[in-house]
Amino acid sequence: MTKVLVIGANGQLGSELTAELRRLHGEDRVIASDVRKNNGHSDQRFELLDATDKKALFDIITKEQITDIYHLAAILSAKGESDPLFAWDLNMNSLLHVLELAREGHIQKIYWPSSIAVFGPDTPKVNTPQRTIMNPNTVYGISKLAGEKWCEYYHQKFGVDVRSLRYPGLIGYKAKPGGGTTDYAVDIFFKAADNQHFKCFLGAHSMLPMMYMDDAIRATVELMTADPDLILVRNSYNVGAMSFTPSDIYREVVKFAPEFTISYAPDFRQAIADSWPQIVDDAPARKDWGWKEAYNLERMVEEIMHQLSKRAKK
Repeated sequence: MTKVLVIGANGQLGSELTAELRRLHGEDRVIASDVRKNNGHSDQRFELLDATDKKALFDIITKEQITDIYHLAAILSAKGESDPLFAWDLNMNSLLHVLELAREGHIQKIYWPSSIAVFGPDTPKVNTPQRTIMNPNTVYGISKLAGEKWCEYYHQKFGVDVRSLRYPGLIGYKAKPGGGTTDYAVDIFFKAADNQHFKCFLGAHSMLPMMYMDDAIRATVELMTADPDLILVRNSYNVGAMSFTPSDIYREVVKFAPEFTISYAPDFRQAIADSWPQIVDDAPARKDWGWKEAYNLERMVEEIMHQLSKRAKK
């Protein structure tokens, strides 16, 4: 019987993935954990956990008889630049603890997310291949690239069943932004819903790959439930859905909020965005385990604005 531990369950991805995993496996078979206090998760199924504490992690795994770990805890790109050593320690050592516990036979399967941050200024920006030049210039990207290689190493050397996706920017409406370079595309919806002027920290024409959260959750679950023989990439799969600029998303949002205004004031995150791909080639994910997105920009904006409108009327 599958029993799941989600590490970093309070984050933007973690909060929604935990809910979906509980829907699939049952409330009592999914344990949420985070370094911060419970953020809306069922009290009896939540554990305070510092992901860098291997003993505490081991204790939860053995107490709850965990089979699968979704290890989401990380310091994201923009926040990571303010404290690089802490970001490296959390992002890297926590992953190694999970991989070691799997090597020792305490865990059957691991999910660990990577990111388009693994690429860099030397990487082809359009149709970025699955295998290409990687030269990240942020501590977040460096840690994710190192993590990809550790995942591949533990699979090849020890047979650890670890699976990963290189997420583009993830966009949802259920949680506020968490410190990433693509977070403007989350914050813009909250500002529009409140009829506040939006000051974008990226330039109007900065194109980046993005994905609606529903697609990201589905991609994660599909990867984790796929036959292991179909998972041919054991560092991390490119996955894509849409690519757009701040001006593109503004043009869609303003259809639902005609008085909404935007201005552009690029800050240090602009250099990070400029080093990332504009469009990724995710052909291996589509071929190996059948990935296909459901949301384009127009459908995503319509859905989020509808949901925020419903929330405002409650």
